[in-house]
Amino acid sequence: MLLHSPPPPSEKSTPDGQGNWALAGLAFVVVCLFSGLALQSILENPRLAESFVSLPTWRYLMVGILSAELWTETGPQGETLSEGAIVATAPCLLLVLVPLLLFSGGVYARARWRNIDFTPRHLLRLSGWWGLLGLWGVLWLLALLLQFLALATFLQASVAFWVSLVLAGSCYELGRDAGGAEVDSSPAVALPWPVLLAMGVYVLVFTAMNWGLWFNLRLPHGDSAMYEEHLWNVLHGKGFRSYLDQGLFWGEHIQFVHLFLIPVYLLWPSHLLLELCESLVIAVGALPVFWLARRASSSARAGYWLSFAYLLYFPLQFLDIAIDLKTFRPIAFGMAPVLFALDQLDRGRYKTATGLLLFSLTCKEDYSIVIFSVGLVLVAEALVARLRFPALPSVAGGALRWKFGLGYMIAGPVYLLLALRIIRWFRTGTEVHYAGYFSKFGNTTGEIIWTMLTNPALLLGELATINTAIYALAVLLPIGFLPLLAPLRLLGCLPMFVLLCLNELARDPRHHFHAPLIPLLFWAAASGLSRFALRSSDGQVVREELPGGRRGFDFQPVPSRLACWAVCCGVSTSLWFSLSPLGVAFWDAGSAWHWRALYWPGERARQFARIADLIPVTARVASTDYVHPRYTHHERSYDYSQYARRVSGYALQVPADTDYIVIDTRHPYSSVRGLGDVRELQAEPEAWEVLPDRTSGYFLVLKRRASARAD
Repeated sequence: MLLHSPPPPSEKSTPDGQGNWALAGLAFVVVCLFSGLALQSILENPRLAESFVSLPTWRYLMVGILSAELWTETGPQGETLSEGAIVATAPCLLLVLVPLLLFSGGVYARARWRNIDFTPRHLLRLSGWWGLLGLWGVLWLLALLLQFLALATFLQASVAFWVSLVLAGSCYELGRDAGGAEVDSSPAVALPWPVLLAMGVYVLVFTAMNWGLWFNLRLPHGDSAMYEEHLWNVLHGKGFRSYLDQGLFWGEHIQFVHLFLIPVYLLWPSHLLLELCESLVIAVGALPVFWLARRASSSARAGYWLSFAYLLYFPLQFLDIAIDLKTFRPIAFGMAPVLFALDQLDRGRYKTATGLLLFSLTCKEDYSIVIFSVGLVLVAEALVARLRFPALPSVAGGALRWKFGLGYMIAGPVYLLLALRIIRWFRTGTEVHYAGYFSKFGNTTGEIIWTMLTNPALLLGELATINTAIYALAVLLPIGFLPLLAPLRLLGCLPMFVLLCLNELARDPRHHFHAPLIPLLFWAAASGLSRFALRSSDGQVVREELPGGRRGFDFQPVPSRLACWAVCCGVSTSLWFSLSPLGVAFWDAGSAWHWRALYWPGERARQFARIADLIPVTARVASTDYVHPRYTHHERSYDYSQYARRVSGYALQVPADTDYIVIDTRHPYSSVRGLGDVRELQAEPEAWEVLPDRTSGYFLVLKRRASARAD
């Protein structure tokens, strides 16, 4: 017996169906019109168009392709205050009509290939997706007419998400009539080769990109290459630190997972090794995602799709290469252990899961919040199971699940408080540096926690914002909103999500702070897949077919189709947000993220090669960012910047024992363009010798004179 009602029969071309065709045709025309007008609004406004292409590319498209008229408003000094374009309506309608017709043709061809009648409902569903773009255009017009600033701000910030939904929905319609998922009888421990292949592609692509940044001198030292300096300094007796830190690294974070790379680092002491390992560990997380999804849905196909969605998830990709091009973060190493732990929990292996969760604490103290969140979910699931099945105390793991969940809920906060005390001790009593991320709630950790607990108005005011809504879209849409189908598992995502929304630096999933949230989201997504599975009375997935051998187009959604929807969302959002070859920015010649600008060695890299061996490794070097990683294997490697460092006595000067200064005059944030801008030559010209320029002014190298050396 089926637990779900049988599917309705497919529609035929009857007289009533002719009326439906008329309705579908009318909807198609109306949607095309409103979507075309919405597209016109986007193309005419560079602030909106910039969500999709760079401004130089936008100007080229407007003039060279659409023959639009550009206008510019200038200020009294000739500066540009605003600009825009006047675009004819007809080309915009055509730009909507062509893809609509292509997708409609694709749906028709797919239906015929699957031996399914092409009905008005196909066209209505496809038109419905494109109607979202038309709805955005109507809301945008109303926001402008009514001067509703909050709505206009939200629509501008989310326009790429609306377009992503349209494209994801259209692609989903192409495969919507795919057959149901078969019962999966493969061994639970089998390694799925499609997932392994996808992992290999991910590692190859992102390792190449990371290495490209290194060779092109676009990889920053701070929060990136400094971690490789930790390994070098530990091996050479200098302590667990880089000279960028305020003392030992324990005063920054309780984070030492990268030290486990030392055995392989001994064989290849290079930052490139760390980049390879990080990409590999991130990709490995696809395996437990596959197992979680397959177990929840009894469908290997659903597992494949969700693991692909994991690798396509653009917030995950920004852990490999952040928006500020910081490429190596030990916090990213925690995602795979947590995912493996969650997989073990679902198998009932609590001790193994506990060990993996404890290991994640080596990746950063933030994972203590994950441990608390996992415990919260286990306790909630045990309570719900107890309420629903009071006569079956063993449901959902029974007392064991409850005890481990309660233990996690206690252990997580206790470890976090302990870690904060250790960090403050290594900072000689000063507050942890990221307390400044929550400055609206206080200046110390205690003040921040107390304010959050006792001032709900301030807390809700900081949460109920447009930024929160955009953040929610950014983490949920690329996975097809699947976590919403598992409310109890979604509950575990809330503590970390709330902290991210309150963090003044973390309100954008294109940095690294959200790494602990990703395993919890995919745990919920995998659980959500089972919500709509067709099952018989014995729990097995059923593959339904219509009389006559025709497979139903409209039967109850199956997990494989839901997971495929997540992949569609992952691809469509990657178009506008990913830095990978899937993203438009990677190929946009006018973009700062173009592949040639970032990953292909340019003139700076070629000029640096002329001085790469100029400074002996026994020297102490102060250098600017981006070139700084090339000197971390020297006796000491200091930061030359506008930041007052502890090693410099908290003054804007190089340490007294500095032998050389290397200044990159062409890096993106350089404030030094020539010798006249060098502060040391202004303050102590007699102490420094300027070495002959071998790089056509790209790099300035100063050597401390022997008479000015510190004792």
